[in-house]
Amino acid sequence: MKLGFLGAGKMASALAKGFIHAGLATGDSIIASDPYEAARASIAKDAGIRTTASNLDVLNASEVIILAVKPDQVSAVLAEAQPHFTGKHLLISIAAGVTLARMESALPAGAKVVRVMPNTPALVGASASGFALGKAAGAEEAQLVQKLLSAVGTAYQVKESLLDAVTGLSGSGPAYVFLMIEALSDGGVAAGLPRDIATKLAAQTLLGSAKLLLETGQHPGALKDMVTSPGGTTIDGLHELEKGGLRAALINAVRAAAEKSKKLGQG
Repeated sequence: MKLGFLGAGKMASALAKGFIHAGLATGDSIIASDPYEAARASIAKDAGIRTTASNLDVLNASEVIILAVKPDQVSAVLAEAQPHFTGKHLLISIAAGVTLARMESALPAGAKVVRVMPNTPALVGASASGFALGKAAGAEEAQLVQKLLSAVGTAYQVKESLLDAVTGLSGSGPAYVFLMIEALSDGGVAAGLPRDIATKLAAQTLLGSAKLLLETGQHPGALKDMVTSPGGTTIDGLHELEKGGLRAALINAVRAAAEKSKKLGQG
């Protein structure tokens, strides 16, 4: 599979490494463009792929193009690509908030476009992604995108109107989780644990809890109740979290990030 990245940032690197690790591509079959030499050098070192300063090199060398630039750079990049975009190309955009209609209007009529929101755990094959198809993208494109994203984690096809919610939840979600791990580690240190042990225990606790939920299919509330014995330690801890507004804070974080995604698309 001939893959190209327009933009060579951290997300591009994570996806490229994931695709190579899954055997869907080799380093020689992936090329990434970026105007910054430092970004090109970084992705070449981390992912072992080819790089170029020219977006046109990517279009000429690839059939599947992954648009991995910041939302405010999308218009300029697509304007450059438009004269060279053909029916053989599939554009997969990971630019937060940028709508399918906006991208389709910037490309030739009938251009195949898919909008995706992955997240950085793609780097370790554990991404949680959502994607929506453009007007000209059909079952074949959906199957290809599902294959690519499933190689680096879990992927769900959704209506485009839901992608801002995906952005707020799983797109931004790793940052919320890392903050939780850091806070739990701080609590462990405050209770007397060495920092390295506290951080590893916190990270493994989140990992194991998520795996338990996914593999059992039980409601998170039911799994919470399994840990919460009458008069025990956990209920006191949960009481403090409720007093601190953790539940509301997480809900508000997802909603705020989703709203920002909408604004980025409008911009």
